Amino acid sequence: MSGKRSIFEEVSSPNAVAQPQAGVIDAGMRQGARGAIRRWLMVLFALVMIMIAVGGLTRLTDSGLSITEWRPLTGAVPPMTEAHWLEEFEKYKQIPEFQIQNQWMQLEDFKVIYWWEWGHRQLGRVIGLVWFLGFMWFWLRRQIPTGWTRRLVFVGALGGLQGAVGWWMVSSGLRGSMLDVASYRLATHLGLAFVILGFLAWYMFLLGRSERDLMQARRLKEAKLFGLSTGWLHFTFLQIILGALVAGIDAGRSYTDWPLMGGQVFPPDAFILTPLWSNFFENPGLVQFVHRCSGYVLLAFGVVVWLRGRRSANRATQSAFHWAFGALVAQVVLGIVTVMTAAPWEIAIAHQILAVAVFVLILRARFLSAYPQVTSVRG
Repeated sequence: MSGKRSIFEEVSSPNAVAQPQAGVIDAGMRQGARGAIRRWLMVLFALVMIMIAVGGLTRLTDSGLSITEWRPLTGAVPPMTEAHWLEEFEKYKQIPEFQIQNQWMQLEDFKVIYWWEWGHRQLGRVIGLVWFLGFMWFWLRRQIPTGWTRRLVFVGALGGLQGAVGWWMVSSGLRGSMLDVASYRLATHLGLAFVILGFLAWYMFLLGRSERDLMQARRLKEAKLFGLSTGWLHFTFLQIILGALVAGIDAGRSYTDWPLMGGQVFPPDAFILTPLWSNFFENPGLVQFVHRCSGYVLLAFGVVVWLRGRRSANRATQSAFHWAFGALVAQVVLGIVTVMTAAPWEIAIAHQILAVAVFVLILRARFLSAYPQVTSVRG
């Protein structure tokens, strides 16, 4: 007579041991090489940051118009002989910047600004190559997580668009009586760089956590704080664009007193240009005044968001808002120093790099508002 069997015993396989089953999220989505892709995006992020700094130095050294042609492929090879250098120099002599401002230049002087611009463009090519090789590596090996192919292609497309916008910007300074590129085109070029940087950072944040963790964290989203941080991020982006308009016409050197401008609250001759609207883009006094006032309002709004963020129930979110607000305060102080010292290149480029830190830290605070990192009561 056989022994008694448990009512919970598997009839078809008496010795089978139940195996844990994967959850719906894990079973329905290919996780891919999340960590490796995140590291690849980190490399791209670092390269874009360097690109922004090099672009700023290219502008501060008045090197941006030294290469007068857009040759995406053949332009990667610099002049190799004296004859080639003279040919490039002759092309530069045909544009207004040389004819009006830089007639004193000799070939050796030209080489200095040429190398700055060549390096700027070459770095853009490197970024494109790093994106292409990385994407093809993960795509051919079928290691891209479900739903991420479009996101990664989108970042690459933005990079290609940035190259076209860069030439659109440069071309504005090659004709007429322009001595520099159009400030609104410079603002577009810088703004798109920050958009690319923002998407890279956001994707890095997402890939730093599993899909299961993100799904669970989304249920704890702090909606009001997320909305405030979204507005803070957009306001910061606007301030960065206004800063680009200041840089495009060297408006930061027009008034070096603070908190007044030219000894008064509102700068003199703020609407001297015609048509009237052009003063908001081309009048140094008015452009700097708008940038200053926007900075004050941004700081005040930042205080409001920070006070709300520090009351978050999640410590990681609180810390993120502390860091973001601290960076914003530092940026305001550095902006004042930049103005009062007439924007020397060392301080001006530091101001631009710190803007990147402010933008990304606010973006991180926004991310943690949407996907809180829950910690235990004991910490």
